Amino acid sequence: MRILFLSDPLIPVPPVHYGGIERVMYDLAIELHRRGHEISLWAGPNSRSPGKLRTFGRNAARIGRLESAWNTARVGLGLALAAERWDAIHNFGRLAYLAPVLRRRVAKVQTYMRRVHAPNIRATVRLGARRLIFTAVSDHIRRGGEAGGGVWRTVYNGVDVARYTFRGDVNAARAPFAFLGRLERCKGAHTAISVVRALDRELVIAGNISHLPEEKEYYEREIRPHLDGRQVRHVGVVDDAGKDRLLGASAALLCPIEWEEPFPVVLPESFACGTPILAFACGGMPEGIRHGVDGFSCGTLEEMIGFARRAGELDRRVCRAAAETRFSIQAIADAYLAVYAEAADAS
Repeated sequence: MRILFLSDPLIPVPPVHYGGIERVMYDLAIELHRRGHEISLWAGPNSRSPGKLRTFGRNAARIGRLESAWNTARVGLGLALAAERWDAIHNFGRLAYLAPVLRRRVAKVQTYMRRVHAPNIRATVRLGARRLIFTAVSDHIRRGGEAGGGVWRTVYNGVDVARYTFRGDVNAARAPFAFLGRLERCKGAHTAISVVRALDRELVIAGNISHLPEEKEYYEREIRPHLDGRQVRHVGVVDDAGKDRLLGASAALLCPIEWEEPFPVVLPESFACGTPILAFACGGMPEGIRHGVDGFSCGTLEEMIGFARRAGELDRRVCRAAAETRFSIQAIADAYLAVYAEAADAS
């Protein structure tokens, strides 16, 4: 097949540090190219593609509405002029990119890795979209999208498991716990600190400090005072190699999220290292964790503390197997190829 991938330009594909959408896109493109498909990628500067590459916009933490509208117009015009060049267009960016080709016969897939704004879906369906399938990275996200109509499928996020080192020899009774993610309140790093304080264990925090004023204040008031360089350490942002080392050396990954998390890429990344996950049961997280098998779904801080004591009961080989069978990029590629075929066969 000839497949075009579309991305918002703010983060390059693949990302150096933060960027779950962009990481999944790149791994998927590599896998499909390895299978013989012809790949094109339209993305921001500093991106790489296994096939053809067209860059637009700029890498930035945020952009204004005018610049966003300009990017949308550029992508839309390019699609309108050449849509039939591809067998499938897979959009991981703004739904508006597809507006000029909604009624064209080319197969189209719109993937959501975040909460769906149902009125946008409703408007798209009313415009007479053809051969368009929406995918969500969890059933939780899919259910929100289905309120707007259209055809929806769930395809979980996955990783190239071979990029991660399985560590089956970690002493779960002594190894530190890990927290990996943006240092914003909704991600729950402050709760992870409370867990290790209650257990008198160590915590290694990796992640970027938000540029938002209220989140910077959160970091200064609720995270920084606890960083003692011994029990609680912040190592900053980490690249793929850094994540591999951090997760592989940890007793478990703590995800005490306080929001409806769609389905973070860190879940299959952690499993690929053999590291179990303890998470609050919010959003799509319970769909990825098999309670008592490769992690624990928790309802309260007290439950997370109790389950953290039991991290050593979980078989790290089972965690790795979950990454290989459920969340490998090969499994995700199979699922998306089935969605492309379904879209192509639609009326």
